[in-house]
Amino acid sequence: MNKPDDEFTLQLRPRLQEKVSLDIPADTLVSLKKLAASLDMSCEALIKLYIGQGLRQDLAKSFSNCVLEATAQVLAKHIPSEADVLDIRNKFALKRVVRADPADCMISLNV
Repeated sequence: MNKPDDEFTLQLRPRLQEKVSLDIPADTLVSLKKLAASLDMSCEALIKLYIGQGLRQDLAKSFSNCVLEATAQVLAKHIPSEADVLDIRNKFALKRVVRADPADCMISLNV
């Protein structure tokens, strides 16, 4: 267990970056700057944070949809009733919690 006086060093992997230019409504930019200042961070860092959060959510949703579709395909091979397969798929869709890193949706159906 770490002691409070132990040093912690955060090491980030450098990633290739590209410059983008986008138009943001003036009032939105004012709000972003105020919020960033209150969080003791730059406006650019806050925008990157928001983009990253939204991207991760969308990737997680896309990944989970791929998993559900692959599951339905496997079930269809073993359950003759299309209605039963759809019912099972829908039950999973309602209960799913995505915890995986959905960087890629490559699902093998070799069963």
